[in-house]
Amino acid sequence: MINLILLGLPGAGKGTASEQIVDKYHLTHISTGDMFREAMANKTKVGLEAKSYIDKGNLVPDEVTAKLVEERLSQPDIKEGYILDGFPRTIEQAEMLDGITKRLNKPLTNVIALDVDEDTLVKRLSARFMCKNCGATYNKISKMPKVEGTCDRCGSHEFYQREDDKPEVVKNRLEVNEKMNAPLKDFYQEKGLLTVINGKQTPDKVFEDIDAVLSNNK
Repeated sequence: MINLILLGLPGAGKGTASEQIVDKYHLTHISTGDMFREAMANKTKVGLEAKSYIDKGNLVPDEVTAKLVEERLSQPDIKEGYILDGFPRTIEQAEMLDGITKRLNKPLTNVIALDVDEDTLVKRLSARFMCKNCGATYNKISKMPKVEGTCDRCGSHEFYQREDDKPEVVKNRLEVNEKMNAPLKDFYQEKGLLTVINGKQTPDKVFEDIDAVLSNNK
């Protein structure tokens, strides 16, 4: 059983690594964004509670997010294990997650941090662009569409760059995220769960290193 958190700054390669891990280990990928959308669409009790904050433009309190995570981790599709994406973001949330995983008897087995320096991240993120129709993500450095100007996933020809992927915004995003990431790495290091992997390598080499860690849990 593998129950995993993947840490890393924006642009570190968490999305690509998650897809490769899910493909090989059949884990359930749990993104907090998707979780909120599903719970609100299904009108679950916690989903409606979260919606009441979002509709007013307020941040959803940690307690509500934690309830949502617990609700999601209780579902039957988490039989092979899970990857948590976007939670926890703070030490308080990490402590809440400890309580949730104990109650459900689904303890974390690994926390993997993808380590990439700021200059590389700024280059990567500034090169990122997306399909306007389906949201598929591309990168001028490492992942262009197979046919120039045509989305691999949906065939659309319209692309855009997110405001927060522009170089001047990227540096600020990285600073904010590093302030959140550093304490979490320390928290999980103390618990003996953390492995740091060099995220500057090619995606395949990064996955090879992750695979070497996770294969010990099989």
